[in-house]
Amino acid sequence: MQVRRASADDAEAIAAIYLSSRDAAGAAFPPGLHPPSEVLEHVRDVQIGRRETWLVGAPDEPAGFLVLDGDEIDWLFVAPEHQGQGVGSSLLDLARRERPDGLALWVFVSNDAARGFYERHGFRLVRTTDGAANEEKAPDMRYVWGDHPEGRTPAPSPS
Repeated sequence: MQVRRASADDAEAIAAIYLSSRDAAGAAFPPGLHPPSEVLEHVRDVQIGRRETWLVGAPDEPAGFLVLDGDEIDWLFVAPEHQGQGVGSSLLDLARRERPDGLALWVFVSNDAARGFYERHGFRLVRTTDGAANEEKAPDMRYVWGDHPEGRTPAPSPS
């Protein structure tokens, strides 16, 4: 499996992985708010244009991608046909190598698979919100790894 930085030429492949992964996850994600053309524009102009975006997979068939924005994992998605094959773990390993001092990310409360994935990889829950601050207005959870500043406070007690 090849790992490389994404370029504008990869925008369509990244948008396709993002959309197909969300579709395959079903109720784990709230409904998408943007048509595919807007997703493609966002990937090209923001995720690739302003952030650190990585691809993993064969040169002609990316299997997944990672977007880092500072110490934040903004997006980590694996194509449905490549899930369960270590692609997500490879991308997470890359993120930890690139940001050894710590990482943070948001996960929707409804996304049990993602929450379990990050917890198995050592991420700790630091807070849960009602989702008022995210675009989808869906309840979400904040996770951190390593010595991230947000992880220096105790985790909330289970209700």
